Amino acid sequence: SKELYDLASKIGVGKISSDIAKTSQGYEIIKVEEKRAKIDPFTNQDEVEVKAEHLLICYKDIEGCESGLSKEEALQKIKDLKSKATPANFKELVKQNSTEPGAKDLGGELGWFDRGKMVKQFEDAVFPQKVGTISEPVETQFGYHLILKQDERKIEEFKIRHILITTKSEADYVGDQGEWKNTELTGKYLKRATVQFNPNDNSPEVSLEFDDQGAKYFADITKRNIGKQVSIFLDGYPISSPTVNEAITGGKAVISGRFNVTEAKLLSQRLNAGALPVPISLVNQQTIGASLGQKSVDDSFKAGYIGFALVALFMILFYRLPGVLSVVALAIYGLIVLSIFKLWPVTLTLSGLAGFIMSIGMAVDANVLIFSRMREEIKNGRHLGMAIEEGFRRAWPSIRDSNVSTLITCFILIQFSTSVVKGFAITLTVGVLVSMFTAIFITRTFLKLIPENWLEKAWLIGTIKK
Repeated sequence: SKELYDLASKIGVGKISSDIAKTSQGYEIIKVEEKRAKIDPFTNQDEVEVKAEHLLICYKDIEGCESGLSKEEALQKIKDLKSKATPANFKELVKQNSTEPGAKDLGGELGWFDRGKMVKQFEDAVFPQKVGTISEPVETQFGYHLILKQDERKIEEFKIRHILITTKSEADYVGDQGEWKNTELTGKYLKRATVQFNPNDNSPEVSLEFDDQGAKYFADITKRNIGKQVSIFLDGYPISSPTVNEAITGGKAVISGRFNVTEAKLLSQRLNAGALPVPISLVNQQTIGASLGQKSVDDSFKAGYIGFALVALFMILFYRLPGVLSVVALAIYGLIVLSIFKLWPVTLTLSGLAGFIMSIGMAVDANVLIFSRMREEIKNGRHLGMAIEEGFRRAWPSIRDSNVSTLITCFILIQFSTSVVKGFAITLTVGVLVSMFTAIFITRTFLKLIPENWLEKAWLIGTIKK
């Protein structure tokens, strides 16, 4: 609401209101967590609002118009005014010529507004218009307009948390008196919405077809609102606000306007989406208390420490000096992965910890393959440098194929699984990629730094030359 927006603007991001705020809902304490651009959920674009003035010339066929002009005369007059209008004299022209009630006092000032506040023809003209320019004559159900676009800005919104103590208001007793009134006509009565083309000018239109009950509701609504707008809402947003030209009793209607084929298709898709009988069903539910969740995290870290220690012990006992080097490389691997998680940033859940622990095992698996091949080469009497290179060369295809297959599996899990499993797959993916780096580059570098005479001692590498 505007009240909360104004309060959040004064408080600032990351701060809590120092005083208790009195709003239309009651008494509130507010914490502002984030400030961001407002995104249109249908177009995924930043929403904007514009500031404008307009000059209106109505004609005698319009209800309530007292200008006495015919439609042709009104059009000619607005064209004449367009030729004279500049941003500097626009307000004066409005006061002298506009047929809008109150124009002499307000000067055609409309203030700031976003989409959904004006009729479609007016919005289609003013939003693409450049700031500081005056539009060509725009026709709406109110007459002909000239529009001076004064300014444009992105709409910003705040993410807030609040503590609210509600109080009774007038609306609790007399009901909502908003601009739009809900009707019984909902999406479940819509059979289909399709795109068709007007046979006269080939312009795109959206055709609606209701079932029998929907046709009755629609007929009642259109009879009550001839010459007025009716609005179609999806998820709380108005997606179309056509004007009713006449009562529609056949259960079929056409929404026409100045939109292109893409816009017509989008509107039909939204209408059909609102007609889908899609219930909300509980797929998965997890309840974890604060103490149980902390205990699970602590146990997971403990399992990680124990697993790392057992792996290190196995590598040292079985591979001796190369095993010690692999443990050092494994420690570097762990630091790199945790650094990535910190920079990303990644919140380690239980499934994420499981993926990290599993990736440690895969990092060791690469070292096992390399050392096994290297020991075989040393047994066959190869020189240390040659044994290291040959060991890595022979182990690489197995390491590559194993890790690639794991990465493919992780990608599938990330794309198609639930959020819990995605956490496991993401941490495992990061771990596998880093393990390939540490096994191929860091471990190899350490082995090449070992003096050759050290590896001539059989007990340091756990093998005997032939």
